[in-house]
Formats: sequence, structure tokens, C-alpha cells
Amino acid sequence: MSTPTGFMEYKRELPVDRDPLERIKDWDEFHKHMSNEQLRTQGARCMDCGTPYCHTGMELAGSTSGCPVNNLIPEWNNLIYRGLWREALDRLHKTNNFPEFTGRVCPAPCEGSCTVGLIGDAVTIKTIEQAIIDRGFEEGWVVPQPPKMRTGKRVAVVGSGPAGMACAAQLNKAGHSVTVYERADRIGGLLTYGIPTMKLDKKVVQRRVDLMTEEGIDFVTNTEIGKDITATELKEQFDAVVLCGGATKAREVEIEGRDLQGVHLAMDYLNGTIKSYLDSNLEDGNYISAKDKHVIVIGGGDTGTDCVATALRHGCKSITQFGTHAKAPLERDRVNNPWPQFPNVYTLDYAQEEAKALYGEDPRAFSVLTKKFVGENGVLKELHTVQIERTVDETGRKIYNEIPGTEKVWPADLVFIAVGFEGPENTLINQLGLDQDRRSNVKAAYGKYTTNVDKVFAAGDMRRGQSLVVWAINEGREAAREVDKYLMGATQLP
Repeated sequence: MSTPTGFMEYKRELPVDRDPLERIKDWDEFHKHMSNEQLRTQGARCMDCGTPYCHTGMELAGSTSGCPVNNLIPEWNNLIYRGLWREALDRLHKTNNFPEFTGRVCPAPCEGSCTVGLIGDAVTIKTIEQAIIDRGFEEGWVVPQPPKMRTGKRVAVVGSGPAGMACAAQLNKAGHSVTVYERADRIGGLLTYGIPTMKLDKKVVQRRVDLMTEEGIDFVTNTEIGKDITATELKEQFDAVVLCGGATKAREVEIEGRDLQGVHLAMDYLNGTIKSYLDSNLEDGNYISAKDKHVIVIGGGDTGTDCVATALRHGCKSITQFGTHAKAPLERDRVNNPWPQFPNVYTLDYAQEEAKALYGEDPRAFSVLTKKFVGENGVLKELHTVQIERTVDETGRKIYNEIPGTEKVWPADLVFIAVGFEGPENTLINQLGLDQDRRSNVKAAYGKYTTNVDKVFAAGDMRRGQSLVVWAINEGREAAREVDKYLMGATQLP
């Protein structure tokens, strides 16, 4: 370990973010960087535990504990402490193809399961991870590494999100010829269209895509499998097919007035803004603008939070974010939310921090149920809500009880629905005749990724349902290993 008493000698530090009132004026990333000496000190807080839960990557109490790609966190923390940045980069790349993505957008379940967190503040793992890969690119250490030999096998990967990109990278490393199909006009899936640029600059995504292209991977955009190319044609042309199309079917709400003008799905709002920004710096006007509008976001997760941040940058008149969950406690509940579970505590994410700086308070309203949308001449005017108490019965089913006398009317010009996703779209699934699980995801066992159709595999959100970027990378890597084994009879992929 770096030093056995580092967690006692040094306090946890995080990089200072750009001022909220300044950063809402642009679409640039909001994090600043820490100095090498600060990072070295933070690395010194890692104890190299006998059982390092930070890289276990398991599901506990419905959330992720530890790193799903099993990053060798204590090892690269120690290397940073010793000033061995190049070696730290090599160690990081052993388990994670894209640390520049996870270092920016992952909620850091590794930190939630850090042993130091039992008695104090967790090690600053995520910040160190991003610093390692960013320096790797800056120093020119990250270079194309095409395979020395080709196997003659051809693999199609459908979907260019984190699962598809990770799968393609690993299969290419094994020497197979990989073609990645993407129906959008840019590669990256939700990394490009889904996560706003202030969280993940699209130049960071394109930099990795360019690198993978130089390594021999063929990316094909504006091509939807199941429509532009049928599933049968794809199977005939390739030795194996890996489906990584994500869980893109948005969950709807059955609320009176849903059809009013001004009520939109969150991803339509986010995707339109991102595309317009990338195409024209928003000058083409091809997006839903929240400028001078009263905006309400229904949904308390990451997608809803990104809608808040986007509306602030548009120049909204007001912003409110509804969640059916109660306000979290300030400290971890040691009985109902013990370590190493992901800590359910009250925090301000970047968007809520920005809204509070602008309007003076957290934009979130907790334990709120939307009852109906009301409009005039087909145009949204207001939204009606009631406070609720949420309980869970013995089967795990959530029950919402309305609290009489808590009804409220909110002015609303725009509403964005961000209540999650139901699963993958069915066009390709139906063409291939794939089995689905009870949640409509493609049925394929975790760790195997084989479907009921020969030479067709599935990974990422399309198989597991809506999840984290880091889980998608995990599944893409593991699926590549199973495909390689299927094609060659054995594999050396991790």
C-alpha cells in the first residue's frame, strides 16, 4: 500500500468544479483538474485492503456495490502515489476499455464500497481514474494497437454504445474483423446522444472512436438493422452477431392530458439538443427550447437531472424536478443501508447545484405524484400533483398512498418525462425470433450471453435492462470473450 496511515493523515478532496452560475452559460465540461501532488495524496489514502470491496462489482439491495469491470483500484492508486503514471494507465486498461467515459459519468459504486468509508470519507477513486486516462492521452501513451494477426472470422456488433464499443474492442484485439452498426448519424449510442456534453464532451467519445478505427474496427452509421439490413442478411454475412442495441423504449406515463402540446419524453428533449449543438451550435433551432418557459421534469434519476441542466442552459424561467421517492437522509442509514451497499444519502448533483445557485433552492420536490396535465386549446398550461407516502409490501411491490390535503397546482409550459425505460425495441428481436424475459429484454444468461438463436449473442442494456455505463462495458467485454470462444473453441480474452 501507499502508506498504512494515509486515510488517517489526509482528508478526502475532490476537484473544484467551475462556478455554477458561470458554467450554465456554456456546454463545456464542468469539472476542473487536481494537481499531480493532490492526486498523489488522495492515492495515499487507499489502504490496499485484504478484501478490497471497491472492485467486487456485485448487486446488493437493488443497486451496484463495487466496480462492475473489477478495476484493480488499490494497484493503480499505489502507482499514482509512487508517481508511476504510465504503469497506472496500463493497469487501468487491463480491466476497462474506456476509463475516460466511466471517470466522467459513472456514479462511482467503487467509492460507496470503499473500506475507508466505514469510518470516514471514501478514497477519491473516480477522480484518480479520470486523471490517469486524461494524462495518458495528453502524454501520447494511448496509441492504436491493431492485432498482429487476423483470424478470418467476421463479427457484427449491433449498437455502438458502451457495450457495443467494448465488445468490438475486445473482439478486434482477438484478431476478428468487426463491423459495428449504428442507426444514428454518430457513433457512441447514449454516450453521444443521451449524456449532455457538459458531463461528457463528445470530442472525448470521438477520440476513442478514431483510435478504434485505426485499430481496424469498421463503424457504419445511419444503418438500422432490421430495417436497412434485415436480421437474416446480417446472419448470412457474419460468423457471429452481438446485439448491443440498448434499452431505448422509454417508459410512458398514463396521466390525463399526456397528449397536450408541451409534454415530451426526456430523451427526445436531450437528444434534440445534443444533435443541434453538435450540428450547428444550436443555431439550426432543431430542438425543443426551454427558454423563458416554466419547466417541470418528472423523474428523479440521471436522465431527469440532465434535463434540469439542459433547461438551465436554454434559459428557462423556472425548473422543478419531481420524484416519487422521499428525501434521502444526510448520512448513511447503518441499519437499512449498511456498507458496502451504495450509500443512499442526500446530495446535490451538478444540475441541482446549478439550479440552487440560480434560484436559491434545490429544484427537487420529493414524494410527489403527478395527477394530471391541464391546458388551453391543446397547449399545456399547468400540472396537478399530490404528496404521497411510498411503502413496499412483502412481495417488494411499491405502493403509493396519497396524502389528503396536499394537492397542488404548478404552472408549466414544458414537461419532460424521465421515468426510465421499458426495455429494447422489438423490430430486430421479432425478426430473429429471440426469446425475451419477463421484462421484455433479450433472454441470454449473464456470463454466457448466448440467445436461443445460433451465433446470435446479446449484451448490455438490451440483455439486462436499463443500467450503468460501467455495467455495459462489463457485459460487452464478457460477451466478446464468449464469442471468441464460440468462434475459435478457446479464448485468451479476460
